Amino acid sequence: MRSDAIKKGLARAPHRSLLKADGFTDEELARPLIAVVSSRNEIIPGHLHLQTIADAVSAGIRMAGGTPAQVNTIGICDGIAMNHEGMRYSLASREVIADSVECVVQGHRFDGMVLIPSCDKVVPGMLIAACRLNIPTVVVTGGPMLAGRDQDGSETDLNTLFDAVGAVTAGTMSEDKCKWYEDSACPTCGSCSGMFTANSIGCLCEALGIALPGNGTIPAVYSERVRLAKHAGMKVMDLVANNICALDIINEHALHNGMALDMAFGGSTNTMLHLTAISHAAGCPVSMDDWDAICQHTPNITRIAPAGPLHIEDLNARGGVAAVIGELGRAGLLDEAALTCHGTMREWIDACPTPDGEVVHTIENAYSAQGGLRVLSGNLAPHACVVKQSAVSAAMRQHAGPAQVFDSEEAACEAIFAGKIVPGAVVVIRYEGPSGGPGMREMLTPTSAIFGMGLADSVALITDGRFSGATKGPCIGHVSPEAAAGGPIAFVNDGDVIRIDLDAGTIELDVPADELARRRAAWQAPKPKYTTGVLARYAKLVSSADKGAYFG
Repeated sequence: MRSDAIKKGLARAPHRSLLKADGFTDEELARPLIAVVSSRNEIIPGHLHLQTIADAVSAGIRMAGGTPAQVNTIGICDGIAMNHEGMRYSLASREVIADSVECVVQGHRFDGMVLIPSCDKVVPGMLIAACRLNIPTVVVTGGPMLAGRDQDGSETDLNTLFDAVGAVTAGTMSEDKCKWYEDSACPTCGSCSGMFTANSIGCLCEALGIALPGNGTIPAVYSERVRLAKHAGMKVMDLVANNICALDIINEHALHNGMALDMAFGGSTNTMLHLTAISHAAGCPVSMDDWDAICQHTPNITRIAPAGPLHIEDLNARGGVAAVIGELGRAGLLDEAALTCHGTMREWIDACPTPDGEVVHTIENAYSAQGGLRVLSGNLAPHACVVKQSAVSAAMRQHAGPAQVFDSEEAACEAIFAGKIVPGAVVVIRYEGPSGGPGMREMLTPTSAIFGMGLADSVALITDGRFSGATKGPCIGHVSPEAAAGGPIAFVNDGDVIRIDLDAGTIELDVPADELARRRAAWQAPKPKYTTGVLARYAKLVSSADKGAYFG
C-alpha cells in the first residue's frame, strides 16, 4: 500500500506514534488509509452540510474495511463573490484547491480518496487534483439546493434575485417583492438549484464515471444523499482492492461522454472551461474544435433553469442524469469504451431509465439538433468564444448592432443601471480575461440587469470574462485571445458594428483589416493590476480561456 511509507517498519515508529496521537489503533493502521477530502465551511450554503456527507463517507469506508481520515480544503461562493473584487479570486481558487489536495494526499501517502466538493470551482479543482494524483478516487458532491417558491407557487432560484435587481431598477418590480425573493429563493443548503455551474459539473462527474449515479441531482437535504455518501465510501474500497485509479476512469473516453452530456442538458459555459482544464491534467487535452464537433452531433434534450422553468430536483424526480445518459447511449452518442467507478459504460446504459418526455425529451423530440452550448469564432475571437445557446431566444440568434465598450465590469454596470444602454447595442466588457482581469470574473450582475430591465431581446453582451451558469440571453464569453493579450476585443471602439450568428457559429467585427491593423499598432498593453499575492502569480501563469485557463 502507498500508506506503508508512513506506517510500516522500524524507521516509521515516529510516524506511527503521531498517527496514534490521532487515536488510530494498530488495527486501523493495518488497513488502507483513505483521505476524505471535504470543502466544508460556514459561509457557502453549498458546503454547510458537508460534515454530514464526510461522516457518511467515513462510515462507508469503515464498513468496507478501510480507515478514513478527514481533511479539508477551501471554497469560494461565486454568488457572494459576485460584482466586487472578490470575484477575481474565484477562478484562481480552482488552482489553489487542486494544489492543496495534491499536497495533503501526497504528503501523507493516502491509498485512495473520496472527494466531497460543492460549488463552482471546488469540483473541477478536486478533479484536476485527482488526475494529477492518479490514485483510486470517488467523488460525491454536496448536492443541489431545493428551488424556492414565489407567492404563486412558481419555482425560483438565486438568478431570480439578480433579475429582480434589474427589474426594481427599471421600475417594473416593487422592493417588497424583491425582498420576498431575497428571503425565499435559496431555502436550503446545497448548490444553487438550477443547471448552473456547480450542478452542471456535479452532473458531469457522473458522465465522467468518477461519481455514482444520482450524484448530480439528489438534493442536498434528502436522506438519499447521505446513503449515496456511504456507498461512495464503500465504492472507493472496491477501487483500491482492484487498483482502479483516477486516470483509468478520467481519460479521452470519459471526456467525450462528459462533453456529450454537457451538450444534451445545456450546462453552464463554465463547464467548457473546467472540462478543458481537466483534460489537460488528464493528459488528453481537448480543443474548442472538439467542443464544436460534439455540439454539432449531440441534441439538446433537457432544459433546466436558466434555459427553462425547471430545476435540478425536477430532473432528479424523472430519472436524473441516468435518463439523459440512457437516451444518448442508446443512440450511439456515448463512448462505451469508458470505465466508470461502478462498472462499464455499456452496463450503465443498459440499466438507465427511458426519458419521461417532459423533463427529459427523446432525441426524436429534442429541443434542438445541436447541443446547448456553442463555440463561435471570427475576427473578434480568432481562438473562439462560447455561448449557452439553449438560453438564447430565437429573436437573438442573429444580431448586429453598435458596440458600447467598457474596460471593466464596474464601468458596464454603472452604465446599465444608469439606463445608458441603447436597445440594439452590443455591450463589450473587456480586460476581464484570465490574465487581464485577473481571474476572469463572472458577469451575472450586468447580464441579469439587462434581462431584468427588459433588454434581453435587443441587447447582446460580449466579454473576455465569463458568465455564471445562471446567465441567460445572448451573452458571449471567454473571448480569446483576451484584451490584455492584445486580442481583437482590445481594438473595438464605441459604435463599431458587431455581427453575431449563432447558427453559423460566427462573431465578426465589421471593421476593415487595415483599420484593425492601425489600431493594433497604436495599442499598448495595460500594466498589471496586481503586483503581489495570489492574483499577481495567477496573472503570470494562467493560460487563455480556450485552453481552460489552466496552469501548466
